[in-house]
Amino acid sequence: MRQITYRIHRFNEGRAYEETFTFNYEADRTILWGLQKIKDTIDPTLTFVAACRSAVCGACSVKVNGQAMLGCEAKIDEVTERFGSDVITIAPIGNFDVIRDLVVDWEAKVSRLKEVAPWIFVKPEFTTKTGTRQTAADFKKFVMNTECILCGCCASECNKLSANREDFLDPYVYTKANRFVMDSRDVSPMAHTTPAFNHGLWKCVHCMNCITRCPKHLKPEKDISNLRRVATQAGLSNKGTRHAIAFKQDLLKTGRLNEVTMSLKTDGLLDSAKQGLYALRLWKHGKINPFELVVPHKPVNGIEGVRTIGRAVEEAGK
Repeated sequence: MRQITYRIHRFNEGRAYEETFTFNYEADRTILWGLQKIKDTIDPTLTFVAACRSAVCGACSVKVNGQAMLGCEAKIDEVTERFGSDVITIAPIGNFDVIRDLVVDWEAKVSRLKEVAPWIFVKPEFTTKTGTRQTAADFKKFVMNTECILCGCCASECNKLSANREDFLDPYVYTKANRFVMDSRDVSPMAHTTPAFNHGLWKCVHCMNCITRCPKHLKPEKDISNLRRVATQAGLSNKGTRHAIAFKQDLLKTGRLNEVTMSLKTDGLLDSAKQGLYALRLWKHGKINPFELVVPHKPVNGIEGVRTIGRAVEEAGK
């Protein structure tokens, strides 16, 4: 008889440990089914969260062999085939504080979500009599983001959160913010954009894990990019926006980056001067040329094509 083994990362009263459970295989069963079987027949103290069992509520998210997914959606057959083993490691999702076993603390995360005001500020022309109608095209701009079920899979795999949780909101928070920024019925998109900007919007490292792990196929990284665009157009400024603007200017001017002026435009003269010793080492190894301050780059061959692409991107972003 084929058997499945779960290696479960458990946590109880401050003690973290791993425990192994084995049960008989049944075809077409989910990871969550296996957890429930263990709880019902082997160890009733095993603690996890589950509700809808239909990939709607997001409560049952766990890490399976190191990857965040919904326990009610992940099939044992698919996991064992993919990893080539009947031994499956299950742990609580990452970048959350663990309460017990596979249960994580969402309270702090909800507080972070409130930062971006995830509700609509209705335009004054809408009333209870007229309603809040919008065109199908406007509805299409944000409807995908309403599919976010707050499962935490994106946050679990976020490399920025793994490095530092304090100066960056979770990916789904930016998705929620962008959902209202893109809603034509909202009178105050900056009420969502500004707090996102002030809480690490430019600190995303573009690892794309939020996209690859989202069970609803949403794209938090793209939401972050759009919020950056809105913030920049509104005049909000930090090193991130200044770097992006300098990058764009160089690209459209010559098709090449001028590393010397890039630093000056991004960090300013004083902060750039603090990097003087580092700059000397770069110059020594031919990585930068300070004479480019007075003798700028010549445009690369095909610069008009680069500028055409730039204009098309700007037009698409309007």
